Amino acid sequence: MTAMSSFLPVGAPVDAHPAPRPQRSTVLAGRHVDIVAFDPKLHARDLYELSHGDDRERLWAYLGAAPYPDFATFLAAYEAAAGREDPLMFAIRDRATGRAVGHATYMRIDTANRVIEIGNILYTPALMRTQGGTEAMYLMARHVFETLGYRRYEWKCNALNAPSRRAAERYGFTFEGIFRHHMIVKGHNRDTAWFSMLEEEWPQRAVAMEAWLAPENFDADGRQHVSLSVLNAGTLDTPTHSLRRASLGDRPAVEALQRAAFARNRELLGTEPIPLQWEYGQVFRTREVWVLDGPEAGGTSGALAGVLILQPRADDLYIDNIGVAPGAQGRGLGNVLLDAAEMRARALGRRQMRLITGEKLVDNVHWYRRKGFGIEQVRELADRRVVHMLKPLG
Repeated sequence: MTAMSSFLPVGAPVDAHPAPRPQRSTVLAGRHVDIVAFDPKLHARDLYELSHGDDRERLWAYLGAAPYPDFATFLAAYEAAAGREDPLMFAIRDRATGRAVGHATYMRIDTANRVIEIGNILYTPALMRTQGGTEAMYLMARHVFETLGYRRYEWKCNALNAPSRRAAERYGFTFEGIFRHHMIVKGHNRDTAWFSMLEEEWPQRAVAMEAWLAPENFDADGRQHVSLSVLNAGTLDTPTHSLRRASLGDRPAVEALQRAAFARNRELLGTEPIPLQWEYGQVFRTREVWVLDGPEAGGTSGALAGVLILQPRADDLYIDNIGVAPGAQGRGLGNVLLDAAEMRARALGRRQMRLITGEKLVDNVHWYRRKGFGIEQVRELADRRVVHMLKPLG
């Protein structure tokens, strides 16, 4: 998860406009849960009952408060919390039952620097290890990055809280270190583990979360087919090379490679190659984007040797694009990228791979056939004929 990526260098100019504050009126609707402003009258009783069972000591172990002795004490504390603007508390409401099954807050809200933290998270047993639990974190992160425009999203927890640390990494946060003697909580020293997610990273994190949450990722009993940790992988290792998951910071280099790599195809096709028609902001937000660094790029600082763009679908892995920098061609990197795609397909449990290529790109068609792809069909588009190809995986 912590593989090298491309971000704004220290001291680089940025858009300095402030972000808006999250609003109490916000409602984030999901398929399993909704995120709504915490209302003690509506949510306190459910939350108290679900969080004060036999496992209450474990449930509250790393929160700032201890389990409450009775509902009246709990209600008073949560009435006070519900009136604050920072932390701004939201209930996680189960759509099937209408009950509050957890809560989370936006906190340490720094609009000038566009930094915000997700914290004070309480998941009751009704929410733990459910699709709704992951969906809640997805909805809140999406709101932070895509609606409010924050640059940095933070997750902090007691350094001893192993489940919280695992959850942060599963969701795609990057561990940044330990703040020693950071706090005194319930009369005990707390070292704090810090994690972050950046705006450049969010599009690929969102791709992984949405793939995990997709109905086809679960069997009839609700068991996942592919874990979020696998979907959020930061590296893709072949026997000879290691690809890394791209961030939006790589977008200029990806576009530059594509323009250079597909210039020849424009002449052969007599029309614009499909990868040069894409809006790459949308590509990063809807596809897996993998890049290959290394000296094969020709020694240009910041250049890439290869790009691999993949789309996991319900019954296959679709290879949107394999691109090799002109200066790196003839060194077998196309084979490396295709091998990486097959490894990714197997890791995701897909039994076949598909792709399309232009009918006039005869060398491409022959190369894919040598690699085990067969022709499914040839389709006529408005400006070209394309060959649909399939490779079954044993």
